[in-house]
Amino acid sequence: MNSKTEQRPTIQDRYTGCLLGGAVGDALGAPVEFMTRAQILRDFGPDGITRYAPAFGSLGRITDDTQMTLFTAEGLLRAWVRGCVRGGSTYQGITALSYLRWLLTQGEKPARSAQFTNDEPGWLYTHPELHSRRAPGNTCLAALRNTKSPGAPASNDSKGCGGVMRVAPVGLFCWRLQQRQTIQDVFALGAQLAALTHGHPTGSLTAGVLAVLIMLLTDNMALTDALGRCKPLLRNERGHEETLHAIEQAEALASSDQPHDVAIAQLGQGWVAEEALAISIYCALVARSFEHGVILAVNHDGDSDSTGSITGNLLGTRYGVQAIPEQWLNPLELRAVITSVAEDLHAFKDWDIGEIAEDQTLTRIIWQKYPGN
Repeated sequence: MNSKTEQRPTIQDRYTGCLLGGAVGDALGAPVEFMTRAQILRDFGPDGITRYAPAFGSLGRITDDTQMTLFTAEGLLRAWVRGCVRGGSTYQGITALSYLRWLLTQGEKPARSAQFTNDEPGWLYTHPELHSRRAPGNTCLAALRNTKSPGAPASNDSKGCGGVMRVAPVGLFCWRLQQRQTIQDVFALGAQLAALTHGHPTGSLTAGVLAVLIMLLTDNMALTDALGRCKPLLRNERGHEETLHAIEQAEALASSDQPHDVAIAQLGQGWVAEEALAISIYCALVARSFEHGVILAVNHDGDSDSTGSITGNLLGTRYGVQAIPEQWLNPLELRAVITSVAEDLHAFKDWDIGEIAEDQTLTRIIWQKYPGN
């Protein structure tokens, strides 16, 4: 652990570290997402990629992973605001509408969802940087295009990593609701949001695991202990076997003397959900620092931006934002927006909003930022 991680982070540090850490891992992995490890080492040297390289026209650009993570957070916050001001909201339904707004930013629209309107797009949608296609997953696009009723699970059988890579905000959101949410509730919500686009059990159960891990890491629990809390939740679910196997394989390899690149190769390439989660867990378990873990997570064959993003979420929560190198934070696209969302995820439960709130001005301000629809 370096000197920046020696001081125990505050809860707000962990929230900001989680979202910025995920974005940093995403941006670091973006230029090498479709490259083999051999190609990465050939192009960037024996240490692989360790600093931003050009992607999508500049340095530090995020991909669809961070875009969808932000819209996940927005959906949860909009659901909370609706519940406070109008009542009658569901996290799945309102977050599904946020995902449909993300679909609009990609130049597409839902084909069947007559219920969807974008009359109050909200603050997040106004940022032009989000209206850019950054190699979005075909499953996410197709599932959202074919949405019949916002909140209904997808009808496909995909277990791609596009569900798990976006749910870290669920753990942060639920940490603020600990008196209302059991660990089973957190797991279920993460899985339900992933199931909006990914119909295979592995595509959603992995997201349930990540949501719980983020919540428990926010509480300063060791990752090994947090994984121990997740396994009984998994075993209670149909179709849990390959997710559980992938987690246990990652744990075993993290305790072995295998070289890191060899161990990661045994876990897969990260295109499917259980591989992306396993690689990220392995990198977080063996990491000596935020920087070390994220560099491991992007220098492999396969989906480097997604494994970088998930690893960044885990280590950013564990170490806090102060552990993220400034050389990665300074050029990061949408840094201020990501920070603002992290702050809102930490603050929302203290917002005095609604019909009986003393300060109706605050209610109007919050509604304008996160309209409850």
